[in-house]
Amino acid sequence: MEAAAVAQWMFIAECPIPHDVAEMMVPGEQPVAAYKTFRDSAVFTTRRLIVRDAQGLTGRKVEVYSLPYSAINMWSSENAGTFDVDGELELWTRAGYIKVRVGKKVDVRRLDMLIAHSVLGAQR
Repeated sequence: MEAAAVAQWMFIAECPIPHDVAEMMVPGEQPVAAYKTFRDSAVFTTRRLIVRDAQGLTGRKVEVYSLPYSAINMWSSENAGTFDVDGELELWTRAGYIKVRVGKKVDVRRLDMLIAHSVLGAQR
């Protein structure tokens, strides 16, 4: 039985790191990689995953999710197959379950390594 997702996102393709993400970071935090979502972007930093979700017709209202890597208890990744167009990244966190659909232009194994490096590197 699969738990209901607390959040669900779609990463379409890797993209340049947005310039304005710097204003959301704490001292010493650095951006690592960014992915285009349907309406905005998701940025992996050295400390967390930041997902920005533009809302409304104009996109002026923006909701920001911040997931510290220390909150991730377990994750799984699945690449796209012959019949499955999208891959998946699933995160089990202290906040609940998060599902990320991954478009065919995204290397799901790179995402897996970003999370592994950040989560396991933080446990030293």
